[in-house]
Amino acid sequence: MNEITRYELPPEGTSLLGYIVRRMHKTAWLAPVPELLSQGQSAKALEHVALYAAVSATSYGRAHYQPSFDATGDTVSEPDPNTGAHVTAQLDSRSPQYHISYEVVMPNSDTFKGSEVITGTTVGLRGLGMPAPSRFTFTSGDYSADLTGIITSELALSLIGNTRIRAYGSLNFTDNAGNTGRLELKRDGSLTITVNEQETKYSLTDLPIPQSA
Repeated sequence: MNEITRYELPPEGTSLLGYIVRRMHKTAWLAPVPELLSQGQSAKALEHVALYAAVSATSYGRAHYQPSFDATGDTVSEPDPNTGAHVTAQLDSRSPQYHISYEVVMPNSDTFKGSEVITGTTVGLRGLGMPAPSRFTFTSGDYSADLTGIITSELALSLIGNTRIRAYGSLNFTDNAGNTGRLELKRDGSLTITVNEQETKYSLTDLPIPQSA
């Protein structure tokens, strides 16, 4: 099976924004939300939104190359081939820090928005880390959710040319239906989402890859 990072970092090359847009092409996780809400399952809907926030902000697999740099104000848009969702990312600023904003508009007009600030690079025994304080919002009709936290992308360096990209971090979230929760992501891709004290575990490395990859 091809790695998902081969889709996110295609052989022909891509820029940082292009990579982020491809990284966000996992909008199938947002598709069930309207039906869940219609069934009164707002807590489960919030879980799906939180899961999408995590998978759209992270990559797991081989770091095939470093994406090229974009200019301030550049925008990249590409539909998710699986759902038809319109995905856009924009570089708002490069100095003193990278400010990036993005938006997903689902075919039914549900909207997921996010922003992150890449605060710099940390050097540690486990690799190069790029902490990104992030905020996400989601709206579906009268329903809305807010998520905030820090997701750190990390390059695990290798002397044999097999550098890997992974991530870790956490998010806190609430919605206007009275649900609250927290997400914890570890370097190995294990993810725990707790909504109203109900815990669900996932493995990001085992989730399906885009069909076009």
